[in-house]
Amino acid sequence: MAFFKNILSGLKKGLEKTREALVSGVRGLRSLLSGRRLDEALIVELETRLLQADVGVKTTRTLIDGIRADFHAGKIATGDQVLDYLKREIRAMWPEEDRPLKLAQSKPTVIVMTGVNGVGKTTSISKLCRMLQREGKTVLLGACDTFRAGAVAQLETWGQRLGVDVVKGQQGGDPAAVAFDACAAAKARGVDVLILDTAGRLQTQDPLMRQLTKIVSIAGKQIPGAPHEVLLVLDATSGQNALRQAEEFGKAAGVSGIFLAKLDGTAKGGIVIAVREVTSIPVKFVGVGETPDDIQPFDPSAFVDAMFSTDE
Repeated sequence: MAFFKNILSGLKKGLEKTREALVSGVRGLRSLLSGRRLDEALIVELETRLLQADVGVKTTRTLIDGIRADFHAGKIATGDQVLDYLKREIRAMWPEEDRPLKLAQSKPTVIVMTGVNGVGKTTSISKLCRMLQREGKTVLLGACDTFRAGAVAQLETWGQRLGVDVVKGQQGGDPAAVAFDACAAAKARGVDVLILDTAGRLQTQDPLMRQLTKIVSIAGKQIPGAPHEVLLVLDATSGQNALRQAEEFGKAAGVSGIFLAKLDGTAKGGIVIAVREVTSIPVKFVGVGETPDDIQPFDPSAFVDAMFSTDE
């Protein structure tokens, strides 16, 4: 119970801006819906609020269509019932079987981390390392970001802090060659998990996206079933641009899960809902701070409770 409370507390902080749009303050949903009879004008206003929270056009339309249908069928008559409906429908978007980290039957498990520049990918890797270490697993890092100056050094700094070795190549070298060497080292050393850091890239940069596809291919040739996870790090503050990233990286690398970074009080976390509805990619982890300890497995019940909470 204490662990759940800690998760809820961290998510409440990270979803502060979302709660402002949805339930808090003069323009929040609670003030909009509480004690009111439902009518068409109220449904239209609700639609606007959901869009303002970055819930996304498709998801908002799905939710509003469901509310409108239930309203006309006599199943929903009050604003308070609408709030219950929203919470129930949003929770149902993430089945439990989608959320756990996929581990190989025989080690090593290979995880590819990707995302655009500036999303907090390296910090997210450090958080994932810390979580795996707490589970008793050994971790090796592969520094496949050979493009950005200082990227390898940054990863090595985190490796030193966490006691994790880093396999690296030459600055400007072939990232796929680093992936090859890292896979070989992981097998030789018998580590439990290999995490491959890849270059931050825009989803519009075709050569870099092709290089990402090559890294994924190399991992699969070296280790059966690899990569077992391709985690896309999304900046929770980037709004609808995150949705575009999820779509394009999903095509290039077969993204299997999302690590939502920077959910630290400045984000409109409704984008989590939009990404799930449009791409079907599940959120697996959220980062709610700057330290390696600030990682939480994504829990839709805790997420929805935090998102709609009015408690401080």
